[in-house]
Amino acid sequence: METKQQGIFAGKAAFITGAGTGIGRATALAFAREGAQVAVVGITATDNQETVRLIEQQGGRAVAATCDVTRPEDVQAALAKTIDAFGRLDYAFNNAGVEQQAALPAELDEDEWDRIHDINLRGMYLCLKHEIPLILQQGGGAIVNTSSGAGVVGIPKNMAYTAAKHGVIGLTRSAALDYAPQNLRINAVCPGYIDTPMMDRFTGGTDAGRAEVVAQEPIGRMGTPEEVANAVIWLCSDASSFVVGHALVVDGGQTIQ
Repeated sequence: METKQQGIFAGKAAFITGAGTGIGRATALAFAREGAQVAVVGITATDNQETVRLIEQQGGRAVAATCDVTRPEDVQAALAKTIDAFGRLDYAFNNAGVEQQAALPAELDEDEWDRIHDINLRGMYLCLKHEIPLILQQGGGAIVNTSSGAGVVGIPKNMAYTAAKHGVIGLTRSAALDYAPQNLRINAVCPGYIDTPMMDRFTGGTDAGRAEVVAQEPIGRMGTPEEVANAVIWLCSDASSFVVGHALVVDGGQTIQ
């Protein structure tokens, strides 16, 4: 199928991790609607393929790559597949992440600490490390990293997750300074409570659990994956050309209470 030749990203290519579901899938679809060729990257092949199907259904072009972001060889292979398919890389949305099993700090298992940091922070570093040279070959572009509302405030019983998401913002700001002179803008997006499969796990999938989350949102509802996708598209577009190293909070006002 031919690449769409319309939209603000026409002729460009985007690499999106965690693209099999939720925010990642919504953002992959948004990039495709704006004309980008999309590498759909995630841990579950069937989820990736469904995102590809949805992109192709709307007239876009995509390729799927199964990838564990904690494994550098997986990240490199997924990027190589992207270059083989599209011949270039212009944008990356590093979105793969997992939630923590709630626990008080003194009761937090060391293995759980390591798991959260391996995926949510080390995986971010590995993706950045291998994406940056490819984007620079095109003369620049943009990268967005997924932090969280937990990247700007503390979350009770979520010390590992909160620390990792704070780390994502630090990583983003440091890398942004290093590459801004080379026309590569690096920013972060910080979602609040978004209605995704991860949120279903966080709330237990019950009406009571969802109501407890919604009660924390001044706007009176959870956000949608598409609302976060819109923020990512803006951060990658020329409309945000003077935005560098920023952590854009998309949370319905939750973190300013």
